[in-house]
Amino acid sequence: MHVKKDDNVIVITGKDKGKSGKITHAFPKENKVLIVGVNIQKKHERPKKAGGKGQIIERPSPIDASNVKKI
Repeated sequence: MHVKKDDNVIVITGKDKGKSGKITHAFPKENKVLIVGVNIQKKHERPKKAGGKGQIIERPSPIDASNVKKI
């Protein structure tokens, strides 16, 4: 992989093209990286207790390392 943890990168393709951020985690076996504020996915959670409220959690998901470039 041409990037590693704590590198500042910019996304060159995909829905988040042009966004930049810092790599927080790298997955070299899968050739993916996790970047702050990029590729945010929404996950709906059920209520933990009866009568409680559910919630929507936003969290980043990994993006392919070939879609990023070092700044």
